[in-house]
Amino acid sequence: MLLNITVVAGDGIGPEVTAEAIRVLKAVGDTFGHQLKLSEKKIGGAALLASNDPLPDDTIQACLASDAVLLGAVGGPAFDSYPRHLRPEAGLLRLRKELGAFANLRPAKCFTPLLDTSPLRQEIVNGTDILIVRELLGGLYFGEPRSIQEHEGQRTATNTMRYSEPEIERIARIGFDVARRRRKKLVSIDKSNVLECSRLWREVVSRVGKEYPDVQLSHQYVDSAAMLLVMRPNEFDVLLTENMFGDILSDEAGGVVGSLGMLASASIGGKVGLYEPVHGSAPDIAGKGISNPLGAVLSAAMMLRYSFALEEEASTIEEAVSQVLVAGYRTHDLAKPNQSALGSAEMGEKVAERVRIHVADAVRN
Repeated sequence: MLLNITVVAGDGIGPEVTAEAIRVLKAVGDTFGHQLKLSEKKIGGAALLASNDPLPDDTIQACLASDAVLLGAVGGPAFDSYPRHLRPEAGLLRLRKELGAFANLRPAKCFTPLLDTSPLRQEIVNGTDILIVRELLGGLYFGEPRSIQEHEGQRTATNTMRYSEPEIERIARIGFDVARRRRKKLVSIDKSNVLECSRLWREVVSRVGKEYPDVQLSHQYVDSAAMLLVMRPNEFDVLLTENMFGDILSDEAGGVVGSLGMLASASIGGKVGLYEPVHGSAPDIAGKGISNPLGAVLSAAMMLRYSFALEEEASTIEEAVSQVLVAGYRTHDLAKPNQSALGSAEMGEKVAERVRIHVADAVRN
Protein backbone atom coordinates (compact mmCIF):
# COMPACT_ATOMS: atom_id res chain seq x y z
CA MET A 1 0.00 0.00 0.00
CA LEU A 2 1.10 3.59 -0.68
CA LEU A 3 0.97 5.56 2.57
CA ASN A 4 0.61 9.22 1.55
CA ILE A 5 1.35 11.22 4.73
CA THR A 6 1.84 14.91 5.37
CA VAL A 7 4.22 15.55 8.28
CA VAL A 8 3.87 18.80 10.24
CA ALA A 9 6.49 18.48 12.96
CA GLY A 10 5.85 21.94 14.43
CA ASP A 11 7.67 23.37 17.43
CA GLY A 12 9.72 22.42 20.47
CA ILE A 13 10.20 18.67 20.72
CA GLY A 14 7.77 18.14 17.83
CA PRO A 15 10.50 17.55 15.22
CA GLU A 16 12.37 15.15 17.55
CA VAL A 17 9.44 12.88 18.38
CA THR A 18 8.03 13.01 14.85
CA ALA A 19 11.38 11.85 13.45
CA GLU A 20 11.17 8.72 15.61
CA ALA A 21 7.57 8.02 14.60
CA ILE A 22 8.71 8.19 10.98
CA ARG A 23 11.63 5.88 11.77
CA VAL A 24 9.17 3.30 13.10
CA LEU A 25 6.79 3.81 10.17
CA LYS A 26 9.66 3.16 7.76
CA ALA A 27 10.44 -0.05 9.62
CA VAL A 28 6.80 -1.06 9.21
CA GLY A 29 6.88 -0.14 5.54
CA ASP A 30 10.08 -2.10 4.92
CA THR A 31 8.90 -5.24 6.71
CA PHE A 32 5.26 -5.28 5.53
CA GLY A 33 5.97 -4.07 2.00
CA HIS A 34 4.33 -0.62 2.14
CA GLN A 35 5.68 2.51 0.45
CA LEU A 36 5.79 5.79 2.37
CA LYS A 37 5.23 9.07 0.56
CA LEU A 38 6.10 11.85 3.02
CA SER A 39 5.47 15.55 2.51
CA GLU A 40 6.93 17.86 5.18
CA LYS A 41 5.20 21.19 5.89
CA LYS A 42 5.28 23.88 8.59
CA ILE A 43 2.72 24.67 11.26
CA GLY A 44 2.57 26.68 14.47
CA GLY A 45 5.53 28.79 15.56
CA ALA A 46 7.78 27.36 12.85
CA ALA A 47 5.29 28.54 10.22
CA LEU A 48 4.88 31.90 11.94
CA LEU A 49 8.61 32.58 11.77
CA ALA A 50 8.75 31.54 8.13
CA SER A 51 5.58 33.14 6.76
CA ASN A 52 3.80 35.06 9.56
CA ASP A 53 0.95 32.53 9.47
CA PRO A 54 0.58 29.59 11.88
CA LEU A 55 -1.15 27.58 9.15
CA PRO A 56 0.02 28.57 5.64
CA ASP A 57 -2.12 27.74 2.62
CA ASP A 58 0.45 25.29 1.24
CA THR A 59 0.28 23.34 4.51
CA ILE A 60 -3.51 23.14 4.32
CA GLN A 61 -3.44 22.02 0.69
CA ALA A 62 -0.80 19.37 1.35
CA CYS A 63 -2.77 18.01 4.32
CA LEU A 64 -6.01 17.84 2.32
CA ALA A 65 -4.22 16.07 -0.53
CA SER A 66 -2.79 13.36 1.73
CA ASP A 67 -4.32 10.27 3.32
CA ALA A 68 -3.24 11.21 6.86
CA VAL A 69 -1.43 13.95 8.77
CA LEU A 70 1.25 13.30 11.41
CA LEU A 71 1.73 16.24 13.78
CA GLY A 72 4.44 16.84 16.37
CA ALA A 73 3.52 19.77 18.63
CA VAL A 74 2.89 23.50 18.43
CA GLY A 75 3.54 26.51 20.64
CA GLY A 76 6.06 27.92 23.05
CA PRO A 77 6.68 30.93 25.32
CA ALA A 78 8.26 32.90 22.46
CA PHE A 79 4.83 33.25 20.88
CA ASP A 80 2.80 34.20 23.98
CA SER A 81 2.71 37.89 23.01
CA TYR A 82 1.23 37.24 19.56
CA PRO A 83 -2.45 38.14 18.97
CA ARG A 84 -4.88 35.23 19.34
CA HIS A 85 -5.36 34.63 15.60
CA LEU A 86 -1.58 34.35 15.10
CA ARG A 87 -0.81 32.09 18.04
CA PRO A 88 0.57 28.65 17.10
CA GLU A 89 -2.46 27.03 18.75
CA ALA A 90 -4.74 28.95 16.39
CA GLY A 91 -3.05 27.17 13.50
CA LEU A 92 -3.77 23.79 15.06
CA LEU A 93 -7.43 24.65 15.70
CA ARG A 94 -7.78 25.83 12.10
CA LEU A 95 -6.17 22.64 10.79
CA ARG A 96 -8.61 20.47 12.72
CA LYS A 97 -11.48 22.50 11.31
CA GLU A 98 -10.14 22.38 7.73
CA LEU A 99 -9.82 18.60 7.97
CA GLY A 100 -13.29 18.27 9.51
CA ALA A 101 -11.79 16.18 12.30
CA PHE A 102 -14.61 16.32 14.85
CA ALA A 103 -13.73 13.22 16.88
CA ASN A 104 -10.60 13.05 19.02
CA LEU A 105 -9.62 9.60 20.29
CA ARG A 106 -7.22 9.64 23.23
CA PRO A 107 -6.12 6.31 24.71
CA ALA A 108 -4.77 6.21 28.26
CA LYS A 109 -3.29 2.79 28.92
CA CYS A 110 -1.18 1.73 31.85
CA PHE A 111 1.64 -0.44 30.53
CA THR A 112 2.48 -3.02 33.17
CA PRO A 113 6.24 -2.21 33.19
CA LEU A 114 5.35 1.42 33.97
CA LEU A 115 3.14 0.78 36.98
CA ASP A 116 5.70 2.45 39.22
CA THR A 117 5.53 5.72 37.22
CA SER A 118 1.93 6.40 38.19
CA PRO A 119 1.37 8.63 41.22
CA LEU A 120 -1.38 6.21 42.27
CA ARG A 121 -0.96 2.92 44.09
CA GLN A 122 -0.25 0.07 41.69
CA GLU A 123 -3.35 -1.88 42.67
CA ILE A 124 -5.49 1.14 41.69
CA VAL A 125 -3.94 1.88 38.31
CA ASN A 126 -3.14 -1.70 37.23
CA GLY A 127 -5.25 -2.73 34.25
CA THR A 128 -6.24 0.82 33.27
CA ASP A 129 -7.08 0.95 29.56
CA ILE A 130 -9.27 3.95 28.73
CA LEU A 131 -10.25 5.49 25.42
CA ILE A 132 -11.53 9.06 25.66
CA VAL A 133 -13.71 10.11 22.72
CA ARG A 134 -13.73 13.91 22.71
CA GLU A 135 -15.84 16.15 20.48
CA LEU A 136 -13.34 18.46 18.84
CA LEU A 137 -15.05 21.18 16.80
CA GLY A 138 -17.76 22.53 19.09
CA GLY A 139 -18.34 23.79 22.60
CA LEU A 140 -16.57 26.70 24.27
CA TYR A 141 -13.50 26.53 22.04
CA PHE A 142 -15.45 27.36 18.88
CA GLY A 143 -18.75 28.84 20.07
CA GLU A 144 -19.75 32.39 19.08
CA PRO A 145 -20.05 35.08 20.27
CA ARG A 146 -16.72 35.36 22.05
CA SER A 147 -15.13 38.61 23.12
CA ILE A 148 -13.48 40.79 25.72
CA GLN A 149 -15.32 44.09 25.97
CA GLU A 150 -14.70 47.16 28.10
CA HIS A 151 -17.45 49.32 29.58
CA GLU A 152 -16.82 52.20 31.96
CA GLY A 153 -13.28 51.01 32.63
CA GLN A 154 -14.27 47.42 33.43
CA ARG A 155 -13.69 44.50 31.09
CA THR A 156 -16.10 41.59 30.59
CA ALA A 157 -15.11 38.35 28.84
CA THR A 158 -17.62 36.16 27.01
CA ASN A 159 -17.33 32.63 25.66
CA THR A 160 -20.22 30.60 24.31
CA MET A 161 -20.81 26.89 24.76
CA ARG A 162 -22.93 25.70 21.85
CA TYR A 163 -23.89 22.28 20.53
CA SER A 164 -26.45 21.16 17.96
CA GLU A 165 -28.18 17.77 17.87
CA PRO A 166 -26.30 16.65 14.71
CA GLU A 167 -22.94 17.53 16.31
CA ILE A 168 -23.76 15.47 19.39
CA GLU A 169 -25.20 12.60 17.39
CA ARG A 170 -22.16 12.17 15.14
CA ILE A 171 -19.66 12.09 18.02
CA ALA A 172 -21.94 9.74 19.97
CA ARG A 173 -21.91 7.28 17.07
CA ILE A 174 -18.12 7.34 17.00
CA GLY A 175 -18.10 6.62 20.73
CA PHE A 176 -20.52 3.70 20.50
CA ASP A 177 -18.72 2.27 17.46
CA VAL A 178 -15.33 2.17 19.20
CA ALA A 179 -16.91 0.86 22.44
CA ARG A 180 -18.44 -1.97 20.42
CA ARG A 181 -14.92 -2.98 19.31
CA ARG A 182 -13.55 -2.81 22.87
CA ARG A 183 -15.17 -3.93 26.13
CA LYS A 184 -18.63 -2.59 25.24
CA LYS A 185 -18.91 -0.04 28.05
CA LEU A 186 -19.44 3.66 27.43
CA VAL A 187 -19.71 6.44 30.02
CA SER A 188 -21.06 9.74 28.68
CA ILE A 189 -19.73 12.79 30.54
CA ASP A 190 -21.81 15.94 31.03
CA LYS A 191 -22.98 18.52 33.55
CA SER A 192 -26.69 18.20 32.85
CA ASN A 193 -27.71 19.39 36.32
CA VAL A 194 -26.41 22.87 35.40
CA LEU A 195 -25.89 23.29 31.65
CA GLU A 196 -28.49 23.30 28.87
CA CYS A 197 -25.82 22.01 26.45
CA SER A 198 -25.31 19.03 28.72
CA ARG A 199 -29.03 18.33 29.00
CA LEU A 200 -29.27 18.16 25.21
CA TRP A 201 -26.07 16.09 25.16
CA ARG A 202 -27.49 13.50 27.56
CA GLU A 203 -30.79 13.32 25.69
CA VAL A 204 -29.17 12.78 22.28
CA VAL A 205 -26.58 10.29 23.54
CA SER A 206 -29.33 8.28 25.25
CA ARG A 207 -31.34 8.21 22.02
CA VAL A 208 -28.35 7.07 19.94
CA GLY A 209 -27.53 4.47 22.59
CA LYS A 210 -30.77 2.62 21.86
CA GLU A 211 -29.26 1.68 18.49
CA TYR A 212 -26.39 -0.06 20.30
CA PRO A 213 -28.09 -2.53 22.71
CA ASP A 214 -24.83 -4.49 23.04
CA VAL A 215 -23.04 -1.45 24.55
CA GLN A 216 -23.63 -0.65 28.22
CA LEU A 217 -24.33 3.10 28.47
CA SER A 218 -24.10 5.14 31.66
CA HIS A 219 -23.94 8.88 32.38
CA GLN A 220 -21.63 10.73 34.76
CA TYR A 221 -21.27 14.34 35.81
CA VAL A 222 -17.85 15.65 34.83
CA ASP A 223 -16.78 16.48 38.40
CA SER A 224 -17.72 13.02 39.60
CA ALA A 225 -15.95 11.44 36.63
CA ALA A 226 -12.78 13.38 37.46
CA MET A 227 -12.86 11.94 40.97
CA LEU A 228 -13.54 8.37 39.79
CA LEU A 229 -10.70 8.55 37.26
CA VAL A 230 -8.34 8.84 40.20
CA MET A 231 -10.14 6.43 42.53
CA ARG A 232 -11.06 3.61 40.10
CA PRO A 233 -9.48 4.27 36.69
CA ASN A 234 -9.40 0.61 35.66
CA GLU A 235 -13.22 0.42 35.70
CA PHE A 236 -13.56 2.77 32.70
CA ASP A 237 -13.58 1.64 29.09
CA VAL A 238 -14.77 4.43 26.74
CA LEU A 239 -15.45 7.98 27.94
CA LEU A 240 -17.57 10.17 25.63
CA THR A 241 -17.18 13.90 26.25
CA GLU A 242 -17.72 17.34 24.81
CA ASN A 243 -14.70 19.45 23.87
CA MET A 244 -13.56 21.17 27.08
CA PHE A 245 -14.42 18.31 29.42
CA GLY A 246 -12.44 15.94 27.20
CA ASP A 247 -9.47 18.29 27.10
CA ILE A 248 -9.28 18.30 30.89
CA LEU A 249 -10.07 14.64 31.57
CA SER A 250 -7.62 13.33 28.96
CA ASP A 251 -4.73 15.17 30.65
CA GLU A 252 -5.86 13.83 34.01
CA ALA A 253 -5.91 10.33 32.55
CA GLY A 254 -2.36 10.91 31.31
CA GLY A 255 -1.26 11.72 34.84
CA VAL A 256 -3.01 8.61 36.14
CA VAL A 257 -1.09 6.27 33.81
CA GLY A 258 2.23 7.94 34.59
CA SER A 259 3.40 10.16 31.75
CA LEU A 260 1.94 12.48 29.13
CA GLY A 261 4.84 11.35 26.96
CA MET A 262 3.12 8.00 26.43
CA LEU A 263 -0.19 9.40 25.20
CA ALA A 264 -1.22 9.24 21.55
CA SER A 265 -4.25 10.72 19.84
CA ALA A 266 -6.25 10.49 16.63
CA SER A 267 -8.53 13.22 15.29
CA ILE A 268 -10.89 11.62 12.80
CA GLY A 269 -14.32 11.91 11.24
CA GLY A 270 -13.50 14.30 8.41
CA LYS A 271 -11.68 14.27 5.09
CA VAL A 272 -8.25 13.36 6.49
CA GLY A 273 -7.21 12.02 9.89
CA LEU A 274 -4.79 13.95 12.12
CA TYR A 275 -2.49 12.07 14.51
CA GLU A 276 -0.43 13.62 17.29
CA PRO A 277 1.00 12.96 20.75
CA VAL A 278 -0.69 15.03 23.44
CA HIS A 279 2.37 16.11 25.44
CA GLY A 280 2.82 19.55 23.86
CA SER A 281 5.98 21.24 22.66
CA ALA A 282 7.97 21.04 25.95
CA PRO A 283 10.32 23.92 25.00
CA ASP A 284 12.40 23.43 28.14
CA ILE A 285 13.84 20.17 26.78
CA ALA A 286 13.65 20.89 23.05
CA GLY A 287 16.87 20.20 21.19
CA LYS A 288 18.37 18.10 23.98
CA GLY A 289 17.43 14.76 22.43
CA ILE A 290 15.88 13.49 25.66
CA SER A 291 12.16 13.71 24.84
CA ASN A 292 9.92 10.66 24.96
CA PRO A 293 8.92 9.72 21.38
CA LEU A 294 6.56 6.89 22.35
CA GLY A 295 3.44 9.08 22.27
CA ALA A 296 4.29 10.03 18.69
CA VAL A 297 5.11 6.40 17.80
CA LEU A 298 1.79 5.21 19.23
CA SER A 299 0.04 8.01 17.31
CA ALA A 300 1.57 6.55 14.14
CA ALA A 301 0.08 3.19 15.13
CA MET A 302 -3.35 4.84 15.45
CA MET A 303 -2.83 6.36 12.00
CA LEU A 304 -2.25 2.92 10.49
CA ARG A 305 -5.38 1.62 12.21
CA TYR A 306 -7.85 4.43 11.50
CA SER A 307 -6.66 5.97 8.22
CA PHE A 308 -5.26 2.91 6.45
CA ALA A 309 -7.16 0.01 8.11
CA LEU A 310 -3.83 -1.75 8.75
CA GLU A 311 -4.68 -3.44 12.04
CA GLU A 312 -1.81 -5.93 12.05
CA GLU A 313 0.75 -3.20 11.40
CA ALA A 314 -0.77 -0.98 14.13
CA SER A 315 -0.76 -3.83 16.64
CA THR A 316 2.83 -4.65 15.73
CA ILE A 317 3.95 -1.13 16.70
CA GLU A 318 1.99 -1.27 19.96
CA GLU A 319 3.46 -4.67 20.81
CA ALA A 320 6.94 -3.40 19.97
CA VAL A 321 6.52 -0.49 22.39
CA SER A 322 5.35 -2.89 25.09
CA GLN A 323 8.31 -5.23 24.49
CA VAL A 324 10.80 -2.36 24.70
CA LEU A 325 9.34 -1.30 28.04
CA VAL A 326 9.31 -4.89 29.35
CA ALA A 327 12.99 -5.11 28.41
CA GLY A 328 13.62 -2.21 30.80
CA TYR A 329 14.36 0.60 28.38
CA ARG A 330 13.22 4.05 29.55
CA THR A 331 13.37 7.64 28.39
CA HIS A 332 14.28 10.41 30.83
CA ASP A 333 10.67 11.11 31.86
CA LEU A 334 10.11 7.45 32.74
CA ALA A 335 13.43 6.53 34.32
CA LYS A 336 13.84 6.23 38.08
CA PRO A 337 16.91 7.79 39.76
CA ASN A 338 18.79 4.48 39.61
CA GLN A 339 17.86 3.73 35.99
CA SER A 340 19.74 4.70 32.85
CA ALA A 341 17.74 6.57 30.23
CA LEU A 342 17.75 6.45 26.44
CA GLY A 343 17.61 9.50 24.22
CA SER A 344 14.80 10.05 21.74
CA ALA A 345 16.63 8.54 18.78
CA GLU A 346 17.84 5.54 20.79
CA MET A 347 14.30 4.76 21.96
CA GLY A 348 12.94 5.16 18.44
CA GLU A 349 15.52 2.74 17.10
CA LYS A 350 14.72 0.19 19.84
CA VAL A 351 11.04 0.20 18.81
CA ALA A 352 11.90 0.01 15.09
CA GLU A 353 14.22 -2.92 15.82
CA ARG A 354 11.42 -4.75 17.69
CA VAL A 355 9.07 -4.16 14.74
CA ARG A 356 11.59 -5.82 12.41
CA ILE A 357 12.19 -8.73 14.83
CA HIS A 358 8.46 -9.25 15.36
CA VAL A 359 7.77 -9.52 11.64
CA ALA A 360 10.78 -11.78 11.05
CA ASP A 361 9.61 -14.11 13.84
CA ALA A 362 6.10 -14.20 12.37
CA VAL A 363 7.50 -15.14 8.94
CA ARG A 364 9.61 -17.97 10.42
CA ASN A 365 6.63 -19.34 12.33
